[in-house]
Amino acid sequence: MNGPAAGEIAGMLARQAPALAAELLPAGKREGSEWRVGSLAGEPGRSLSIHLFGTRAGVWSDFASGDAGDALDLVAAVLFCGDKRLALAWARRWLGLGDGPAPVPQRQAPPAPAPAVIDAEAEARRGAALRIFLAAQTTLSGTPAASYLAARGIDLAELGRQPRSLRFAPSLSNRESGQHWPAMVAAVTNGAGEHVATHRTWLAKDAGGIWRKAPLRDPKMSLGKVSGGCIRLWRGGTGKPLALAPDGESVVIAEGIETALSVVIACPELRVLSAVSLPNMARVVLPQTVRTVILCADNDGPNESAARGLQRAVDHFAAEGRIVKVAVPPCGKDFNDTLRQVDQ
Repeated sequence: MNGPAAGEIAGMLARQAPALAAELLPAGKREGSEWRVGSLAGEPGRSLSIHLFGTRAGVWSDFASGDAGDALDLVAAVLFCGDKRLALAWARRWLGLGDGPAPVPQRQAPPAPAPAVIDAEAEARRGAALRIFLAAQTTLSGTPAASYLAARGIDLAELGRQPRSLRFAPSLSNRESGQHWPAMVAAVTNGAGEHVATHRTWLAKDAGGIWRKAPLRDPKMSLGKVSGGCIRLWRGGTGKPLALAPDGESVVIAEGIETALSVVIACPELRVLSAVSLPNMARVVLPQTVRTVILCADNDGPNESAARGLQRAVDHFAAEGRIVKVAVPPCGKDFNDTLRQVDQ
């Protein structure tokens, strides 16, 4: 067949990516510089992302299935079950480069919606978690929680305000000990900004009268579903909520609250989140406007499990088309150790 080759056709399609995306997947929605839709079958959703402009125009990724490709691959996957020959013929016709009959599309059937299942036990935990957070004091200043953070080198007064995701509970039940302890509590929210869990750090004075983590096997625990959520500790220089993060913004994700707050103290211009745990780093849901993700690693030495967990997070955000950087503390096990050593 005469005319432009497949690579040239893919480039021509990419230059018309907004029109092509709307043509192929009309149920999608524009989000910044991307077109978002549920899947190649075209149902509403956000798993499939198509770049609309710039050097990556036409490039797409389906984060649920792992499929990806260029604009011509998209035509093949959406209309012709992956057949590039039929896709090429259709693309030539769509671009006005041919006057023959266009191939008949063979679209995938959208997946059947999953039946709604209400997990009564999970909803009860979520409700209990929210009640704990709402019942806690909104101000940390002058509380054991502020003293605990100060003992870790974190003086929130340096920032001029405290994170609204942190509160103080003067007396919070602990199942392990069967007792009540003071506790710092933190709101864990999902990608939609909904409160899904409450993280608790129980506190007690040590022999020297300094507030530390309580002498428990598990002084830190979460109530509710943490997976995919995070503790939104700092909005950075823009001051905007995460959902309204400006296009191109960078986000720092650390594992624990103390590590994340140490980064906030050192770099208050950055948006900083706590993933609560290393495995959850790879599950944190971010808006597409976030272009760069900085992952805070710990100096864990030859720890293969930690290395795999960090790599999963790197791979996850890279697959979403983001720039991923890993920050390693220059001294100590984590950035809180670094902060305290610098302050000494």
